[in-house]
Amino acid sequence: MKSESIGNQENIVEEKAMEEFPVRLTSSALAHIAKIMKKDGRPEAFLRIGVKGGGCSGFEYVLKIDTQPSPYDIEQELNGIRVVCDSKSAVYLKGTILDYTGNLIGGGFRFDNPNAKRSCGCGTSFTPKEQE
Repeated sequence: MKSESIGNQENIVEEKAMEEFPVRLTSSALAHIAKIMKKDGRPEAFLRIGVKGGGCSGFEYVLKIDTQPSPYDIEQELNGIRVVCDSKSAVYLKGTILDYTGNLIGGGFRFDNPNAKRSCGCGTSFTPKEQE
């Protein structure tokens, strides 16, 4: 595993095979996810990251604890946390960084998606750039 600094993003946590996984997670995002997973307590549970149609900009981000894997999932383990993304969502999330901030205003998980043409004000949905 290696850590690096990208712009003002803190310690992006990656593993060798992460090149194939579309989303990178900051150390603060992983730490908060670890707390959520511990509280959940189900050993088969994993974090699902994805997108679905909806929201005010066309696509909504999906971030949830799941227990039902799909044959179309791409999977990565980071610091003992199983992170999954379906292959359709991966197209829209490639190169995305998931961060977490505990700020009282504007805090929570934040997606920094290079494939977003525009995002809604709250950051939970986006319009994708034209595919080349």
